[in-house]
Amino acid sequence: VQLQASGGGLVQAGGSVRLSCAASGGTFSNHAMGWFRQAPGKEREFVTGINYNGGHTYYSASVRGRFTISRDNAKNTVYLQMNSLKPEDTAVYYCAQDKAHYFSTDADGYIYWGQGTQVTVSS
Repeated sequence: VQLQASGGGLVQAGGSVRLSCAASGGTFSNHAMGWFRQAPGKEREFVTGINYNGGHTYYSASVRGRFTISRDNAKNTVYLQMNSLKPEDTAVYYCAQDKAHYFSTDADGYIYWGQGTQVTVSS
């Protein structure tokens, strides 16, 4: 399985960005997906997850109400819509495929990772 993330860039505080993560190989629709991020000097952290059919999602407290995860199993793609961005959202964002139908908030639960895409929010 290969995961290709795209859509990052430079945005002003208060702006929006939409990330995409396209999967190839494997059976995308059988697996939960997650987004993580890693800011400079910090550990990688869970941002959000979505189960295999999109029926359940969960967000970290820091992004809840501002970010939305979704998936299109027909396109083997998961999305992250990021609104009301803050400078503290600046990080490399990674998509990942969980080994199960239902996502974990722990990175150890994920078996495949995308290459990461940089999101920089200026104040």
